[in-house]
Amino acid sequence: MRTIRIFILFSGNGSNLENLYTTLEGKEVVGKSGERAKIEFVGALCNNPEAYGINRCHELGLPCITLPHQEYPTREEYDIALLKALFLYEPDYIALCGFMRILTPRFINAYKCINIHPSFLPYHKGTNGIKDSFEDKEANFGGVSVHYVSEELDGGEIILQEKLSKAPFRDLQAFENAIHQLEYKLYPQALQKVIEENL
Repeated sequence: MRTIRIFILFSGNGSNLENLYTTLEGKEVVGKSGERAKIEFVGALCNNPEAYGINRCHELGLPCITLPHQEYPTREEYDIALLKALFLYEPDYIALCGFMRILTPRFINAYKCINIHPSFLPYHKGTNGIKDSFEDKEANFGGVSVHYVSEELDGGEIILQEKLSKAPFRDLQAFENAIHQLEYKLYPQALQKVIEENL
């Protein structure tokens, strides 16, 4: 049986990383052609040596590389180092789980990269998607989007997305918690969808 190899990039808490791993590690999937495959998470890389997600990787038994971006003068040089670090892992897909770096075309063209964003794209791109969604007086919803990574920030082809009504939430914290729960549901579904469609 074929193995589909997933590598994760992250920068922070790692809750989406842990959720993806616990939901999909070792799972058998069937493609449109009928081919069967098993999902395997082969490693993770973090650009922030202080990130709590590194502890999660150790607890999960997931190999984790720390590659601080501050040690590289340009984004291009960092991405070259990133490519070298990933080479031995031979991943089929890269899953971004709160990776707070804009990837260069050199990296994007080397791998199929998938990202999750905590808004209903194309609304509220960028770092503060949850807060911007919550404070937007024009829209009565926020949401979660899983998309392919492209050269445009949060602008790649949508894989799966779902709206979340803001009506039940009185404060940002409650809304944020609900968005995270939606992320935990949607990201594994989207990643499995991509794998099955490409088998």
